[in-house]
Amino acid sequence: MTFANSGYLFLLLLLIPYIVWYFMSRKNDPTLKIPDTYTYRNISATPRQYLIHVPFFLRILTLTMMILVLARPQTSNHWKNSEVQGIDIMLSIDVSTSMLAEDLKPNRITAAKEVASQFISNSPNDNIGLTIFAAEAFTQCPLTTDHTSLLNMFKGVTCDLAATGLIDDGTAIGMGLANSISRLKESKAKSKVIILLTDGSNNQGEISPQTAAEIAKLNNIRVYTIGVGTNGTAAYPYPLPGGGVKYVQMPVEIDTKTLTEIADKTNGKFYRATSTRQLAEIYDEIGKLEKTKLIVKQYDKRYEAYQTFGLIALLSLLLELLLRHTILRKIP
Repeated sequence: MTFANSGYLFLLLLLIPYIVWYFMSRKNDPTLKIPDTYTYRNISATPRQYLIHVPFFLRILTLTMMILVLARPQTSNHWKNSEVQGIDIMLSIDVSTSMLAEDLKPNRITAAKEVASQFISNSPNDNIGLTIFAAEAFTQCPLTTDHTSLLNMFKGVTCDLAATGLIDDGTAIGMGLANSISRLKESKAKSKVIILLTDGSNNQGEISPQTAAEIAKLNNIRVYTIGVGTNGTAAYPYPLPGGGVKYVQMPVEIDTKTLTEIADKTNGKFYRATSTRQLAEIYDEIGKLEKTKLIVKQYDKRYEAYQTFGLIALLSLLLELLLRHTILRKIP
């Protein structure tokens, strides 16, 4: 247990002179002078004599408890370091408008989110972060073991940024990879992994996929690339000006050559996912990677714990008043 206002505990030192004063002042209590005590030699002590100091000790208890309440006792929950088995993983996911194609149900982006979310839930000890990219790349969530927060951020991953023109549409594989590398390069973990998922070919970005792969290799980061989408063509929902949607068949053009080169250069592996089931199997295989020890910070919330001390102070005060006005009442 800790105290938020520990300085108040010094008030306990004031109880020492109070205790000394109490016993010193007892010498000045009113007395009855008699010439001889021989008559009272066989009188035994009464219960009242044994209880004479109880009110004082109850008052000391009350004051002590009140001081502890002022010091704000709290539960001992705190930040702590703990060692777990896991790997550092950055998920890099394509959010270009082509990810709205519905060859995976209900569409590519939703299927990718559902499978990746399940992967996160099945990896409680892994440090996982999230990068999204279209023509530009953004870190949606840095590396964390707080998977609840990560999954909440994952819910906000959509293709709206590109679809509404907030960013340029396109596929910047090199930028998505470089952004993820920047989050992993300082990691001390033995296993550093990027899982890059895309449904197209690199056509945007200032950094080429090959250059990003070289940087990943220099930082001992393995890259697992996933090309998602069926073979041939896929139904793509094309919005009409007056409202509604028209489905058009769009060719599936995945640069498997570049994705394979990235994986090979970094000792990773290239996967091809033409269905949600295959995508789930790919993530399961990656989840079986070698584990390494990670030092993570965990936080347990503090709670106020003054209630017990306050209750004891109240009860001891009431008991003192009861004794002073009943069996231990003094006659002036």
